[in-house]
Amino acid sequence: MVKNERPSREDYYRVLVSRLPKDALVVTALGNASYLWARMHHRAENFYVEDAMGLALPLAIGLALAQPARRLVAVEGDGGLLMHMGALVTLGAVAPKNLTVLLIDNGVHAASGGQALTSQTLDFAALARAAAIDQAAHVATPGAFSDALRAALCEDGPQVFVLSTAPDLELVVPPLAMDPVLIKHRFIAAVGAPPYVPKLFGGGRLGRE
Repeated sequence: MVKNERPSREDYYRVLVSRLPKDALVVTALGNASYLWARMHHRAENFYVEDAMGLALPLAIGLALAQPARRLVAVEGDGGLLMHMGALVTLGAVAPKNLTVLLIDNGVHAASGGQALTSQTLDFAALARAAAIDQAAHVATPGAFSDALRAALCEDGPQVFVLSTAPDLELVVPPLAMDPVLIKHRFIAAVGAPPYVPKLFGGGRLGRE
């Protein structure tokens, strides 16, 4: 890595692969956040968010509360978080002990072409702390991330790590079809949750039919 150059998303993902507990659940944001993770560490316990910007963190919060015995890691983008800032407030309010959030801080909307964020000086770790998430910090190197993640996975959360990352605008080709229905059913089976059966005219019910 060239001096003063920010690490790549892949650099951080290599650390995550090496530190991730076997039974952990991982939720990744749209675009390369999901595509690269699927290429590097595909598992049924991964939920790849497809074409829904900013919804990785809200989904992860709900999953963490529904699956309190399992460690959960969410990978969200800085642009995605700006679209759903209320999720950060919710995270601080409900404070799931089993959730670690990795915020990819690359300063652009990578999934839509690399447009610069509205603000290039926003301090996301400070925002998290203002939302009552005490364990929030900037991370600038894979080595620092390895140390921080190792400690975090042994402690109660929530934690937010803002990962200084080089933009990756070239689309990664995932190794499998990113079909939202298949992703959902595969994940439901992996966590042992009952399927949701939709009902005509609204409502629904849980069942195994």
